[in-house]
Amino acid sequence: MIFDLSVLLRIGLVMAIPAVFACTSVTVAALSAPQNRHVRIHRRYVVGGLFLSFIGVGMMAFGAWSAREDSRYGGLVLIGLLLVILIGGGLLLLGFGPFASWLLEILGRCTERLPLPVRLAARDLAGRRATTAPAIMMTAMATSFGIALTIVAVGMTAQDRAAYSPSARPGTLVVRSFPAEQAGAVRAAIQRELPGVPIAQSEIPRQYRYLGVYAENVDLPDESVYSTQVIGDETLLRYITGDQSTPYDEGKAVVVTTADVKVDSVVINYNVTGNDGPLTSKTIAAIVVRTVDPHRETIFVPAKVVRDIGYQLEPDELIVDPSLHRTSASEQERLDSRLGDVANTYVERGFQTSTGWLVVAAAALLIVVCGSLAAGVGKITSSRPGRVLRRAGGGSAASFRWFGASHAGLSTLCGTVLGAVAGCPIGMLLIWPLTARSTWESPPRVPFETPWLTIAAVVVGLPVLAAALGGLLARERAGGEPTAAP
Repeated sequence: MIFDLSVLLRIGLVMAIPAVFACTSVTVAALSAPQNRHVRIHRRYVVGGLFLSFIGVGMMAFGAWSAREDSRYGGLVLIGLLLVILIGGGLLLLGFGPFASWLLEILGRCTERLPLPVRLAARDLAGRRATTAPAIMMTAMATSFGIALTIVAVGMTAQDRAAYSPSARPGTLVVRSFPAEQAGAVRAAIQRELPGVPIAQSEIPRQYRYLGVYAENVDLPDESVYSTQVIGDETLLRYITGDQSTPYDEGKAVVVTTADVKVDSVVINYNVTGNDGPLTSKTIAAIVVRTVDPHRETIFVPAKVVRDIGYQLEPDELIVDPSLHRTSASEQERLDSRLGDVANTYVERGFQTSTGWLVVAAAALLIVVCGSLAAGVGKITSSRPGRVLRRAGGGSAASFRWFGASHAGLSTLCGTVLGAVAGCPIGMLLIWPLTARSTWESPPRVPFETPWLTIAAVVVGLPVLAAALGGLLARERAGGEPTAAP
């Protein structure tokens, strides 16, 4: 319950804090924007924004530095570090509020040598900073969220891939979690769905009784799929080794390991009675089979040996060897339909990358384009752009489309640049507490790879897309004034 509460608190922090700072940043962008195109933004807004941004970056760096160790962190500590970084990211975005107006001011002065439609669009954006700056800040907020989410998702995917441990050989169908009395019906269902396919069966003692198998000079890894020993028949042995020619003797154990060792026998320690009395030991002959997969290391004990020492066994898992048949997704679905709630099926297909975050990132980038078009929606307050375009371009539709494309593209470029500058450090520093160990079993971090090509594609591609849409939707109003969008 504590773990669930920790997860809920993290989700709440991630959603609530950026939303509050985003709204405040848009308000600051509107308040700091001069009403007149010829009036420059007050220097105190820019200096104050820089000061807040530096504080925000410092807080994020402190939170990431505090979470840099690979030791285990408590849930409350991780929540605190996450809170520090989120607040720091919020201050960074808040400090960027005045920069939307300042960037438009620079844009208006730097486009004097560009073609007329581009120059008029830049002047129009700079002349209406009270309305265009908040829209550009909304674009920056959405861009920073999308980029930070992409960086975090890529980093956490790499961490999850490194921590992934397969539960079976690739392509294996495993059916488990069924009552012992339903084992025959489950096997029959598999045979009806996969006729003629051999089914391996692992077994466990019917009642809990201690059973341990040990081999001298053999150290089995903790990440193995099976525990110290696995009990079954010939089909199970050859599934584990992945070799159909593995010799089988119902009186011999098989040590499956990656180590180059020599084993002639194994010791079985057991207690059939289940009381607290001393353990009984039995030594049986054994052979060694080499494997290249550390997840397959175990000691195979024939079911007959275990029954002979007094244990009653029952099926634990039913397995379809991928060397004999690779189960498809459609076959698994049909088998699930046959079994209902009686058993659970699993097909090992390796690490599967989660793509749910792509929907959220795409929605954020869609907001970017819509916000950029919104910056130019409506009638331009001055008729000068229309008169200039008609005089220079003969009133052609192409001149107004170039104006609309420049208008939307420039506003989007301003927003994506600000968003990328904010989103990159937020994502690169937020990944540290999100990948910190919360349990001792968590693996160490793997190196984070920042998706620079994707970020560059967003910063360049979104303005191009917005410009294309702006040019497509641009038209001239009946009153003789151009608009950036209908």
